[in-house]
Amino acid sequence: MAQVINAARMQESIQMLETYMTEDDIKPLLPIFAQLKKDPQNEMLFKQLAELLDTIGTRQGAVFTYAPYIAILLSDDPLRWQQTDAPIMANN
Repeated sequence: MAQVINAARMQESIQMLETYMTEDDIKPLLPIFAQLKKDPQNEMLFKQLAELLDTIGTRQGAVFTYAPYIAILLSDDPLRWQQTDAPIMANN
């Protein structure tokens, strides 16, 4: 099933990354984000994004912290997130 990209959430993610990370840290990610906004059903772009995130080491944690929507897009069950649009919290 194809992903549905929420353009506002993607733009918010980009803004958060630009605010809290250095340009050098996020520069490789920006072209893929722009392409995903234009072609959200391109599975190859999701694969490229996942592969790129695997190469950035510890900065991956910062990306997911400041732009959790990116993790949602890469999740195995994106429909769960689209339905609630909020993380599911465990009861402790």
